[in-house]
Amino acid sequence: MRTKLALAAAASTLLCPALAFAASKTDVMSLPEDPGATAWMLTSTALVLLMIPGLAMFYGGLVRSKNVLGTMMHSFAAMSVIGVLWPLIGYALCFGSTQGGVIGWDVSKLGLSGMDNAWTAILDNTRRIPEYVFAMFQGKFAIITPALIAGAFAERVRFGPYLVFIAAWSLLVYCPLAHMIWGGGMLTGEAIDLAGGTVIHISAGVAGLVAAIYLGARRGHPRAERPNNMVMTMTGAGLLWVGWFGFNAGSQVSSGLATAQALTMTQIAAAAGGLGWMIIERVIHRKYTALGIVSGILAGLVVITPAAGVVKPIGAIVMGLIASPVCYLAIQIKNKLGYDDSLDAFGIHGVAGIVGALGLTFFMREVPKHGIATQLWYQAKGVGIAIIASALVTLLLVFLIDKVLGMRMPEEDEIAGMDQSLHGERGYDIGNF
Repeated sequence: MRTKLALAAAASTLLCPALAFAASKTDVMSLPEDPGATAWMLTSTALVLLMIPGLAMFYGGLVRSKNVLGTMMHSFAAMSVIGVLWPLIGYALCFGSTQGGVIGWDVSKLGLSGMDNAWTAILDNTRRIPEYVFAMFQGKFAIITPALIAGAFAERVRFGPYLVFIAAWSLLVYCPLAHMIWGGGMLTGEAIDLAGGTVIHISAGVAGLVAAIYLGARRGHPRAERPNNMVMTMTGAGLLWVGWFGFNAGSQVSSGLATAQALTMTQIAAAAGGLGWMIIERVIHRKYTALGIVSGILAGLVVITPAAGVVKPIGAIVMGLIASPVCYLAIQIKNKLGYDDSLDAFGIHGVAGIVGALGLTFFMREVPKHGIATQLWYQAKGVGIAIIASALVTLLLVFLIDKVLGMRMPEEDEIAGMDQSLHGERGYDIGNF
């Protein structure tokens, strides 16, 4: 993704487009502070946080009205559960030091206890920002990842077991993947993943697919499960697009040319994704739909997430245009097979994440010294590890939680809806003054 804690300063700037952190605290303390980068990272942290209520609105508008609050609660609950788990232990697991390992560990980072006098080196180790800022920025990524999974099994899981699932999944899947690719682990310096195409979108998409298949389809599926509020979904998509500038451009952990490059590619790919989906719908259905354009925009944003630091504008356009038909095809295959990935968590996030992680190899602004074939192997290795780790751990967690706590809602509760059955509330109560 974005940063490589404890990565050697000599690491390739091409493979680590965000930056390489200084190897020792002494080195960091000798660097001047960069107020401009600090200000941008604070802004980016807020923008990524904005994505989470944006995701809640995006998902919430797509479900039936009896499940709108319960669906939005999945995102807000992740803000609370992972928001506490991250400073306690998550940051230490992701960005604690190892030598090419699978998980990090640093006692001084537990509870962020050593942060008052801690700094992080940015870019080419020429300046520094407070480590608090970096830790909170990274924490927003940890929050949104399990929230994405919830879209795959929307409208049919109990709330308490869901909380247990996202806490365990974050520690057992997200933290190891983040450490391996961003935190100095076994894939750091090999697989390119600026802002989480592999760590976030592939892992969440695959987890959602596995959980959806294991838990089974919604009662009565497939039927016309119509969105309750496309206006809210479109508003959520807009918030996601805005927040994604912090997601990708913030992942450069700097305020300069690299930041501008990532922001530009993000804008271009999102636009190309939306355009691509509109073209598909016009050709096939003779209509342009609101759900289609926001799906295309999201596909474009996901596909550029790993690549925004290394591709040029033409590459961003091509990747966005490719993402839409590939994701559209994935959704059609889902419909044919009949499994119930409710809100297409895998069909968009998982599939576009895979396309972006592999496809960036062919659009890099500079050919890596070790060659395209080697880089493609690095990318494929990262994708493969993410898929296998997420699938196996998710299956184990869902199985155990379902057997011990009962993850699937009882039939009568599912028919009544999550809002009343689980939360005792109603999302819409028009006319009840």
